[in-house]
Amino acid sequence: MTVIDANRMHEIETRYPEYFHQSFRQRFGGLMILIATLLYSLYAVWFFDLPKLFAEAHWERVGIYLSQWVSYDVQPEFRIGDDGSIDIRYPRFSPLGDNPHPDWLVNNPDGSITVSISGTSRTVTVSKSETIVTAHGVSVPVEVSSGAPKVVGPVPGWMTVYDDNVLADLGFAGNVSISVDRVKIRKRFIGWANFVFDTQSSFFDKPVGEVVSLIVSGPRIKPDQSNLSLAFDDIWNNSEWQHGDVWTKLFQTIVMAFLGTLLGALTAFPLAFLAARNITPNRLLNQILKRFFDFLRSVDMLIWALFLTRAFGPGPLAGSGAIFLTETGTLGKLYSEGLENIDNKPREGIKSTGAQTVLVHRYGIMPQIVPVFVSQTLYQWESNVRGATIIGAVGAGGIGLKLWEAMRTNANWENVAYMVILILIVVFIFDTASNALRHRLMDTKTH
Repeated sequence: MTVIDANRMHEIETRYPEYFHQSFRQRFGGLMILIATLLYSLYAVWFFDLPKLFAEAHWERVGIYLSQWVSYDVQPEFRIGDDGSIDIRYPRFSPLGDNPHPDWLVNNPDGSITVSISGTSRTVTVSKSETIVTAHGVSVPVEVSSGAPKVVGPVPGWMTVYDDNVLADLGFAGNVSISVDRVKIRKRFIGWANFVFDTQSSFFDKPVGEVVSLIVSGPRIKPDQSNLSLAFDDIWNNSEWQHGDVWTKLFQTIVMAFLGTLLGALTAFPLAFLAARNITPNRLLNQILKRFFDFLRSVDMLIWALFLTRAFGPGPLAGSGAIFLTETGTLGKLYSEGLENIDNKPREGIKSTGAQTVLVHRYGIMPQIVPVFVSQTLYQWESNVRGATIIGAVGAGGIGLKLWEAMRTNANWENVAYMVILILIVVFIFDTASNALRHRLMDTKTH
């Protein structure tokens, strides 16, 4: 074991004073940051009243919305006539078409009708005098012959009795609403109804094999149009899913992001040379352009979109303009800062030969900045694909506006899921392509 005497210790302290004579900030800086973070978190909890918000939040709606993203429901209504007859009706534009005959609805010999909500464990039997709901291992009769529906026997926890109707909640499978003269059933199915062909299509409700056979070698359904063309038209013009409109709006979003970013880059590039102090030695011009860039990027893209939709009306022009203005400010700042950090030796070497300013920029500056500028522009383009979706919601065109319209109805969540998945796929593709190009450029610059 080595023993350090006092002289040696003093020599070490003199040589490395930063380790032995730390300031208060160096000694307790980490602890102070931790305490400040904790205090700020407590303040945020108090300021936003988070306990109350969490207590009053409708958490059950999360499950409802998520279930509607991946499922659809059919809502038959059974109307009981005075003569005891039962009339079955479906809502307009039912997923089953205009004249449905589902196999989960059975007419019994005694005149009653049994509906299978979920196999044999959850069923509803409707007759002229009572409705029997079977679920969770019990069958609960509800009399409907008197002035108000009446549950016979104890009321289970999944059933709620109101003044004029009885509601049976059968979970994800659906629910049943029972009144004196009618029974409404909501039966839920996993999947997206009529995603390929809607109920008006000639191919609706046909097996896949039959559809393929008709397209490949079957007789023409319409004499003046091939079956392949007819199938494509029916898919593209699907009235429920609106594939044609959705894909057109998605393409608009991509074009908006590309056009806005491209115009912003083309505008910011020459302005950045004027804003860079080491390129243009004019302090007033430098400051004016840098403050101009700050102004353009400090106004959010969404705000620019609101301004431009008032000026030009709703549409992709307003969206492209909003991206252009924002990107001019953002890329102008990035470009000018990149120019100010270049290595001046190549530039000075070329300038010493008496070359013109254009040639100095071309051979002394461009080889250093092009990979960085292209990388920054690709990243902004990638981000603007996502941003174009958001600004579309305020009327700037693209798929964002269509997504907002579907969400606003609060009834087309499967359409919302469809568009969200398309947006995620597009963003993933552009992220991957952009990252690959950036890495390739940076590797090129390195080597």
